[in-house]
Amino acid sequence: QVQLVESGGGLVQPGGSLRLSCVASRITFSAYTMGWYRQAPGKQRELVATITTRGSTNYADSVKGRFTISRVDAKNTVYLQMNSLKPEDTAVYSCNGVSPASRSYWGPGTQVTVSS
Repeated sequence: QVQLVESGGGLVQPGGSLRLSCVASRITFSAYTMGWYRQAPGKQRELVATITTRGSTNYADSVKGRFTISRVDAKNTVYLQMNSLKPEDTAVYSCNGVSPASRSYWGPGTQVTVSS
C-alpha cells in the first residue's frame, strides 16, 4: 500500500522558517508528480506547490517567493522550504502524490502554526 508520511511541522514565529518533508514508500517515486496542499480551520484545502517528474514547479500566488518545493528521487522525498512565514500560513499541510495513471495519494498531514 502506498504510504506518504510528512514531518517537520510545528510552531514558529512570524517571519520564521520551517522545512517540511514527505517520504513516500511502495511507489516508483520518480514517476509521480508530487505536491503540497494545506487546509486551514474552516477553509477548503488549497494547493501550495507542485513539482513534476522533470522538476517543473508551480506555486500558489500567496506563497510565491517565500516557499520552495523540491524533490530528491533517490530518497523518495519531497520537501517544502517555507520562509518568511505569516500567521495566515497556519494550516495542516499535506503531501500528495499523483501516479502516471492519475491515481492520487495523500499523507495524513502535519500541523504548521505561525504565531507569536
